[in-house]
Amino acid sequence: MNRDIRIVVAVDFGTTFSTFAYANIQNPDDIVTNDSWPEQSGSFKTNTALQYNDKFQVVKWGYPALAQEPSGRKKKRLPDGSENKPVELFKLCLASNLKPEEKPTLPAGIDHKKAITDYLREMGKLIIETLSSRWPGIRFPQQVRVILTVPAEWHDEAKAFMRLCAFDAGLTDSLRSENLEFTTEPEAAAIHCISILKEHQLNVGSSFMIVDCGGGTVDLTTRTLLPGNKLGEVTERAGGLCGSSFVDREFVRYVGRKVGMGAMNKLQNNNYGQLQYMIQQFCIKAKFPFNGNPEEFISKDFDIERVCPALMKYVTGVAEEQMEEAEWLIELDYASVKAMFDPVVDQILQLIQKQITSAEGRVRCMFLVGGFAESQYLQLRVKQAFSRFVTTIAVPSHPIAAIVRGALSYGLNMGTVETRVLKWTYGVEVSSKWERGDPVERKTPSGRIFRFHQLAQRGVEVGVDQTFKYTAGPVIATQMDMTFNIYVTSAISARYCDEDGMRLLGKMKIDLPDPRLGKNRLVEFSLTFATMEIKATARNVQNGGVYQTTFDLEF
Repeated sequence: MNRDIRIVVAVDFGTTFSTFAYANIQNPDDIVTNDSWPEQSGSFKTNTALQYNDKFQVVKWGYPALAQEPSGRKKKRLPDGSENKPVELFKLCLASNLKPEEKPTLPAGIDHKKAITDYLREMGKLIIETLSSRWPGIRFPQQVRVILTVPAEWHDEAKAFMRLCAFDAGLTDSLRSENLEFTTEPEAAAIHCISILKEHQLNVGSSFMIVDCGGGTVDLTTRTLLPGNKLGEVTERAGGLCGSSFVDREFVRYVGRKVGMGAMNKLQNNNYGQLQYMIQQFCIKAKFPFNGNPEEFISKDFDIERVCPALMKYVTGVAEEQMEEAEWLIELDYASVKAMFDPVVDQILQLIQKQITSAEGRVRCMFLVGGFAESQYLQLRVKQAFSRFVTTIAVPSHPIAAIVRGALSYGLNMGTVETRVLKWTYGVEVSSKWERGDPVERKTPSGRIFRFHQLAQRGVEVGVDQTFKYTAGPVIATQMDMTFNIYVTSAISARYCDEDGMRLLGKMKIDLPDPRLGKNRLVEFSLTFATMEIKATARNVQNGGVYQTTFDLEF
């Protein structure tokens, strides 16, 4: 289909902060990163936060939705008289490697799908307003390509979930719209860094690592600069849940050790806004300025009575006596704050070490990007650990905007990325004749066996638009349809679809016309790794008809 794309918009939907950038394809060098937000200007990002009323309607988003300082009244109410419901960190609900109890608790009546959709809808309104003022008459979303960034560690199901949220939010006019594309956060950052590679004496054939340090995730990718300012991928993309918000979680645990974790749990359940305000004050007073130098650190007293008075009523027993003796002040000294950073920073260093090992010493330069990359302590620890192995460790200008600008560059020239390394092994379930040597317990009453037929293997570098094919025919001569069950696993190889780590990615059902041809009705099934989403196609070998170009994911 010939799409009339006029504008490209990149949306960096982050755990703690989000932003968007845009450009006209007729003038791709004029890239604009938005810096005008509700009640906030001059900042490239706004907070990934929402505030609801009792009817579950969004009344504030971004910076204004942050939890406010306790007012002294029994309940802080909105202008319409209802109680506010601040919601933050909801992106973490999509993290598959977080245990349920570790995921953020959202107010009753609000799940992460509603929160993500509502946030994208509010940002979409601002995007439409911004584009319309710049280019009157632009038709949104028909003439706009949207690039949405996602963490490297997200499964295909999470990307499909985001596609559904984007559609429900009005960013696309159909669920399978080709106007919506994805790129990983470290890949976008790598594209952004192409423009500064020469500053660090990197030429064609040189490899560099991107360490994207965000609020929720830290994502890594190692890329090689190819001729024509294109990128190839050297190793598998990697990542972990060790972004800056997990320093905040260590702070909450620290306070919990002083007042009792039972008190903290009650605070989270009953006074979520005050908990979030307390975390915000910790970030301003201790987290942001911490640089790891004990001689420059000034201990700070955290006044619970002023910052989080609701907590006081939940503290009992010995903890209450100790806190009253301390006049409800909690000291944040150097050792305590360092102990909040170190578990998180140590995980980041482990991820970097694994990438360097996988790259077999080919990394010449490392770029730290993302909001957490501005932490002087994180920069110090990374340089201490890896300056012997990597020639250059640098933080590009405006690291907080590197991802959205790179994503926009990708949307303007999607040929920038030539190869990607697969993070998973993909295949389909097939039915074949049971043979001697096959497990007896897997033999079906009809004398067949179901196996995993591998199409694409984890760790293999594939070209963009590279297709992996498999040809199948009906098992029964009279059957009128055929279903392809598509599976994915982290294993390099697998034999059966019920092995540990195997996941059903989706199903694709097609019609099988012409039953008079019996079993002589071959269908060519293929997976194409064209973009960050996997696309499936089934083609009738006899008549050339294409039955479907995408498949439905199981939510």
